[in-house]
Amino acid sequence: MRMVIAGAGAVGGYFGARWQEAGHDVTFLVRPRRKAQLEQRGLRVQSPLGDAHVVPKLALGADEVGACDVVLLAVKNYHLPDILPTIATLAQRGAYVLPLLNGMEHLDVLADACGADRVLGGLVHIVSTLDADGQVLHTNRVHHITFGPLSEEQKPFCEQFLKEAGSANLQLILSDDVRVDMWKKYAFITAFSGVTTASRCTIGEILASPPTAAVFTAALEEMAQLAKAHGCPLPETFVRQQEQVVRAMQPDSTSSMHQDFRKRLPLEVDSLQGAAVRLARQAGIRVPTVEALYGVLLPHAEGARN
Repeated sequence: MRMVIAGAGAVGGYFGARWQEAGHDVTFLVRPRRKAQLEQRGLRVQSPLGDAHVVPKLALGADEVGACDVVLLAVKNYHLPDILPTIATLAQRGAYVLPLLNGMEHLDVLADACGADRVLGGLVHIVSTLDADGQVLHTNRVHHITFGPLSEEQKPFCEQFLKEAGSANLQLILSDDVRVDMWKKYAFITAFSGVTTASRCTIGEILASPPTAAVFTAALEEMAQLAKAHGCPLPETFVRQQEQVVRAMQPDSTSSMHQDFRKRLPLEVDSLQGAAVRLARQAGIRVPTVEALYGVLLPHAEGARN
């Protein structure tokens, strides 16, 4: 399988290294600073599921990439506009695009740029980060990519991709309904990231404060209503299940958005909470809790505030 990994960060770097280990033809599409770092040190992964060190094939643009079967899009939502022309070029050459971005709005953006027939559905579950030297630190035993077709015509490729790419040291799951799976993650992460970041609290601190925990539940309920309004009803047990999920977390657990806030990095506020507000407006409903979280977090979206 010929793969392009758009973004060699904590997510793209991890899965690209695993596929390169397994013998696939992998090219990492990166920015100049990351390219220089990887040329000097190679791509290293430290993981409880096995360390890896590969010499990556690197590219700065589409003109440096040969023919490919699939593009794994593993960048933050706020970087999508910069890389979109390159992704569109690769799709025009025949590649499928498998996005692992948070949220839902990017599907329409990619369909407009690449053609709806080239865009698959996908989501990722992994806890990983980059250290100061650019090494990928994978800190738990979850490394799942869930993907699937958004149209009947895409099923043969998805089955082929599962067969060829699923043998690497990772979990590749072909979904029966990837839109619902994406909405489940979007609903959870919007509520979880919003409440942890707005409160500046870990999940243990949130659960210890019933009024704060109630904000999390309200946000989950609104996101479930939003999914239903957009034609993807979630299971009736969804909210209760997500409450159980956070109760099972370590008390010091928090969201990646909260971690980015602590580091004064840009936040995916607009593509998570902001997108939910826009999608609610489109559906003619209100999500007042999510609207409040969006209003509180938006001033910090660019990061690095004094």
